[in-house]
Amino acid sequence: MKNNTRLIAMLPFAGILMSLSAVQQAAPSPIGSLRGAWHLQQGSTEQVLIFQDGYFSHTTFDKTNKKFLGAYGGVYKTDGDALKLLTEFDTRSTEGIGKEKIFSHGFSGSQLTTDVNGVKESWTRIDEGKDNLSGVWRITGRMVDGQFNEMPRRDRKTVKLLSSTRFQWMAINPATKEFFGTGGGTYAFVNGKYTEHIEFFSRDSSRVGASLTFDGSVKDDVWNHSGKNSRGEPLNEIWTKEKY
Repeated sequence: MKNNTRLIAMLPFAGILMSLSAVQQAAPSPIGSLRGAWHLQQGSTEQVLIFQDGYFSHTTFDKTNKKFLGAYGGVYKTDGDALKLLTEFDTRSTEGIGKEKIFSHGFSGSQLTTDVNGVKESWTRIDEGKDNLSGVWRITGRMVDGQFNEMPRRDRKTVKLLSSTRFQWMAINPATKEFFGTGGGTYAFVNGKYTEHIEFFSRDSSRVGASLTFDGSVKDDVWNHSGKNSRGEPLNEIWTKEKY
């Protein structure tokens, strides 16, 4: 319990990734080894890492008590055994946004072992990010008053990051270091039906535990989904897959 308290106190989240090292020394891992989702739980507090197509997020939350504790993320790449992170958003501090941090990384079987100032933790792989809607999606269109409006690229953006089973959206502006909101949890995409199960929501904790189902289709890296949002309002959006 003492170590768990120390770990949570070391946030913001750059600290969690301060040193990713393997229990067993191995050859440098390709970016695909990080790809997917990872989980760490301490009591009712959960942490989820998602690495997908060059973008990552790290979120801490307590779905039992409906508490969002923070999130951090941005662009990542590997160079040998070095993991390079370029922060685009951080809900706790803007100090590191736009700055690159370099850490070591490695694996022991299906576990990702972290060592944060001597406090060692082991992350468990949730999925490998190879199927379903796995990818980085940016909203590019929305139905308004019966007409689709294109959303041109600009500094402010809404991105949805999906592994095979986990989703997280974030509304951010890396240029101004502004954060507007995030939410996420688990999802399923079966027979044209996309269903989200919300586990955290930065704006409104009362939505934790809700499930939302949309009609969905994907063609040529363009994803259309329609239904009703968490407020019960009609929703019809276009998302386009991106690579970082």
